[in-house]
Amino acid sequence: MKKLFQTYEIGSLAKHNWRLKGYSGSKITEKDISELVYWGKKLDIDYEPLIKLLKTDSPHKRQEVVNWSALYAIKLFEKVGLDYVYSGEQWREEMYAHVIKNLSGFQFSGWIKSFDYRYFRKAAVIDKVKYKDPFYIDEFNYIKSVAKNELKVPITGPYTLIEWSFNEYYYKKNSNIKNLKERKLVSRKEFIFDIVDEALRPEFKKLIEAGVKWIQIDEPAITTHPNKEEMELFVEAWNRLVSGFNCTFSLHNCFSDYKLLAKYVSNLKNCSQLSLEFANRDNKKVGTKRPAYDDLKDFEDHGYKGAYAPGFLNVHTDEIASPEVIRDRILYVADIVGKERTWVSPDCGLRTRSWEITYKKLDNMIKGANLAREKIN
Repeated sequence: MKKLFQTYEIGSLAKHNWRLKGYSGSKITEKDISELVYWGKKLDIDYEPLIKLLKTDSPHKRQEVVNWSALYAIKLFEKVGLDYVYSGEQWREEMYAHVIKNLSGFQFSGWIKSFDYRYFRKAAVIDKVKYKDPFYIDEFNYIKSVAKNELKVPITGPYTLIEWSFNEYYYKKNSNIKNLKERKLVSRKEFIFDIVDEALRPEFKKLIEAGVKWIQIDEPAITTHPNKEEMELFVEAWNRLVSGFNCTFSLHNCFSDYKLLAKYVSNLKNCSQLSLEFANRDNKKVGTKRPAYDDLKDFEDHGYKGAYAPGFLNVHTDEIASPEVIRDRILYVADIVGKERTWVSPDCGLRTRSWEITYKKLDNMIKGANLAREKIN
């Protein structure tokens, strides 16, 4: 029988100071060394070569520091007992800029305050989008060489990439369309389909040929414009993106309008799982009543047949939910969608939390999943 309530982390972890300074060439302090030693011991990592690396000026130092940072993240996830792991996005600047900077046709224009995480570099598309440099495959090849557990690869989706960019090129290209609403929609369609065809599908092909079995497509922006045209655009782009690939795909979406999203997800092809955000909306008391998760019924009512990872850890606070609260959340969801369709993850990436808090949160999440299995069995 397949293991119930399998566990994973959504994607991002905070970057240690030694990772940031080692990459930028800034001075490493004793405090930074103490941090890497502490986590090296906790995660059973031989950290002495890392200390030596940080004190050298090797021409390959930046990439080696990134690799070490990814190794630490993988070992943290494996230490707490997650079934599926990845790198905590230690290779990536952040989810948007990491992709955009490796494509032709974009020009960065400045820094934008993010909803949950400092700032990100926003770009304008100024020419036709074209694939330039690989942006995920090298990361995957490294991770599969050091990870022991199964892998889930998080990738930023096409709708979010266009929504977070200034659409200059495609809007000007369609200047002959006088109706502004129509011009905007046509321009967005051309933009998103070029992102799909010219940027993401070539990388997907490399990843799947290299052995990727599960790709999580991150789309935090999909209900930004709550209208039929935009939601249908998202669905069309998704279906075009995953078409023809022998791979498992799941959708991650957080802090959005789920009543709207529920109306469209059954139209997504090859979407095996929805990774959502409900713990942030839930109460913090032990008990079997968890009304925050009742919106899952909307997805069921609209015919979604895949699995759910509806979020069992709030990622925007240092408060650590007890294993018992997490157990009750899992069991409540299992009653709605079925135990075989219930997976366990945080609401979103844990990049805004310290590693100490992250470890404790994930450890309790694993314990909560174990308690839920015991209750059912």
